[in-house]
Amino acid sequence: MRFRLLSRAAVLLAALALLLTALAGCGGGSSSSSSSSSDNGVADKSPADILTATKAASDGARSVHVAGSIVSDGSPITLDMNLLAGKGGRGQLSESGLSFELIQVGKLVYIKGSPAFYKHIGGAAAAQLFQGKWLKASASDSDFASLSQLTDLRQLVDQTLENPGGTLTKSGTTTVAGQKVVGITDKSKGGTLYIAATGKPFPVQISKTGSAGGKITFDRWNGPVTLAAPANAIDIAQLQHAGK
Repeated sequence: MRFRLLSRAAVLLAALALLLTALAGCGGGSSSSSSSSSDNGVADKSPADILTATKAASDGARSVHVAGSIVSDGSPITLDMNLLAGKGGRGQLSESGLSFELIQVGKLVYIKGSPAFYKHIGGAAAAQLFQGKWLKASASDSDFASLSQLTDLRQLVDQTLENPGGTLTKSGTTTVAGQKVVGITDKSKGGTLYIAATGKPFPVQISKTGSAGGKITFDRWNGPVTLAAPANAIDIAQLQHAGK
């Protein structure tokens, strides 16, 4: 059996990596971990200056929880990830009901798919062979390069807060999930990014309406995240070599 996980997983991971790009500059909301209730002053800044302040705060964070969903080309894509700056991340991702768990620790990526995921990418034999098992690969493998955008806190924040230039307007302050936020609307993409208006100006949520819309939340900033490599993971490189 030719092992076909990499080609299918690469497509799914690439789609998931594009999730935040598709919503960049658009927003919704979950709370940051800061306990301060004092106004941080970002609501009085220009959209560009708000993004600068938000990026500075986010780049200094140790960790974050990112979760949400979007519809891409008619397919629902979801993610639920905990990221640890400079270390990696862990969580679960899915596309059209095909889900897998993901852990990246340093330079290694680990994936454990659902039976439906393994069957879809490798047939019934793969589903039986890999049921309940973790697979591992080098994070530098070209087929897994898109993972760096999902498990690297700095990359994810930089991509999310990229300023498209000249299309941003403030939508005023509101409350999202109990958090006072200021909104920045991207007219070109039709969404809003909400940023905490109290405590540190962390991103709170990105949302976009419509058939290609979705919602991504950022919370548990600087919360505890533990990463551990799964035991007895099957090396994908060895499987590929054996299949030649």
